[in-house]
Amino acid sequence: MIEKKKVFWFILLRLLVVTVFMVTTVYLDVHTYDVSGEVAGRVLVRLIGATYLFSLLSLAVLRTAPPRTTRTLTYLQIVWDLILVTVLILVSGGVTSHYAFLYFLSIISASALLARSQAYYTASLCVILYGAILDFQYYGRLVPLGLSPYPAQQWGAEYLFYLIFLHCASFFLTAFLAGHLAERARVSESALKEKAIDYEELERLNSCIVSTIDSGLLTINASGRIRVFNRYAEVLTGTSQQDAYDRPLAEVLPGLAKFEPNLFESGQGEFSHTGPDEHELLLSFKSVPLLDKEGATAGAIFDLHDLTEIKRMAAELKRADRLAAVGELSARMAHEIRNPLAAISGSVQLVALRPWVDEKDERLFSIILRETDRLDGLLRDFLFYAKPNQPTKVPLNLHRVISDLCALLATDPRLEGVEIVHEIPADLVVQFDKDQCTQVFWNLLVNAAEAITGGGSISIEGAAVLGHGGRGEVRISIRDNGSGMSPEDVKRVFEPFFTTKKGGTGLGLATVYRIVETNGGRMSINSSLGQGTTVVLHLPA
Repeated sequence: MIEKKKVFWFILLRLLVVTVFMVTTVYLDVHTYDVSGEVAGRVLVRLIGATYLFSLLSLAVLRTAPPRTTRTLTYLQIVWDLILVTVLILVSGGVTSHYAFLYFLSIISASALLARSQAYYTASLCVILYGAILDFQYYGRLVPLGLSPYPAQQWGAEYLFYLIFLHCASFFLTAFLAGHLAERARVSESALKEKAIDYEELERLNSCIVSTIDSGLLTINASGRIRVFNRYAEVLTGTSQQDAYDRPLAEVLPGLAKFEPNLFESGQGEFSHTGPDEHELLLSFKSVPLLDKEGATAGAIFDLHDLTEIKRMAAELKRADRLAAVGELSARMAHEIRNPLAAISGSVQLVALRPWVDEKDERLFSIILRETDRLDGLLRDFLFYAKPNQPTKVPLNLHRVISDLCALLATDPRLEGVEIVHEIPADLVVQFDKDQCTQVFWNLLVNAAEAITGGGSISIEGAAVLGHGGRGEVRISIRDNGSGMSPEDVKRVFEPFFTTKKGGTGLGLATVYRIVETNGGRMSINSSLGQGTTVVLHLPA
């Protein structure tokens, strides 16, 4: 398909050439032509004017021309040039004219705008036109046009045939060379366009993959400075591509600093990183070296993944399995213990009613009954932990639940000197079993109060957040400024019968954990010795 752009510039070039020719010929040496200077000048002016008109009309048509019209218009340009050159040769002396070389431009134009075959056709037309001029002038057929046969006859027929042969060879040689070069240029241009298209498609595909994959992808150069930094890496680090570009890798991801000696080798590892929301993330990476054409290391590619949630879920699953196993075994033992315990209690009560029982025996019997009641209560609590009731989840206004609990606990001596700061939003709603919800927050508030020595405060905050998978949930944090726990105690705090309190049963937090889990939520604890404890609950909204 012929490009409009080429035809456009060809017409403009012709106008430029015609203008230059008009200046140099009409006003400088038109009177040196063999044809009458007055006739030659008049013909030239009309010819140039017609060329201007034809060129301008061609430009006007070319703007909206479809491909087929453009091709026809291109053929007309070549034909018009042949006419222009032929008329110019006629008015400038025919056989003595110096403008026969302009045929070469027409041949070159045909090869550049059309194809190699059209260049040969144009060369053939040039030979025919130029040979006809010389023959007709030699035989006096051009006398009516003002061309005398005398110069041609003076040169002789053999010289004219030599001249025609010389121009014929030159025209076809020009057609061959120009056509060959133009063909090669077209092939190269076509190949370049195809490669440019392939490159653009490859670049778009690469950009699409890099920006949409659910893993952080970044590259560094040989100096360890970041080059590529995809969208997921921005999410993980909270640093944009513009901010990360050309910065040292260890500056953007400080956790990778310890791997710097092996950054340009294939490897993998895990490191901690503080996310954009100040939460600690556990990231894993795989690195492979980036090689140049010579096989030398030019940088490295890193693939980052966030393992925080996976590790947390694995830990929770492991702990849940362990607690379930312990709970099931203990529940069976509790059943076996509870029955004889009831028999002991009943027997002691019957013996205590006998008339011969003295005061000392009564005191011993009362101790036995008190301890059996305590053991029975402990077993009841444990059985509830081991097999909690199936929750009946209903929408609960959490603000109201906490407010009612605060009113109940206001008179509890365990909360004496403890201030509860209730900051749960009034419209915060959770899907939870009503009684179990009350028990969860009762246990948590009592535990927090018992961890406070003297005076202190317990703050309760909550907010609706997006959980994993985009589902809505409510995040509640209960923070106290009590004695706190060591990291070793925090790891075991949800295990049944583990307690840090004197006289505690170790079932309070374990039961809370089991209830929250049964209702589809999750909980975690952050605590440090002497710095208080924060319990975080994620409940379904």
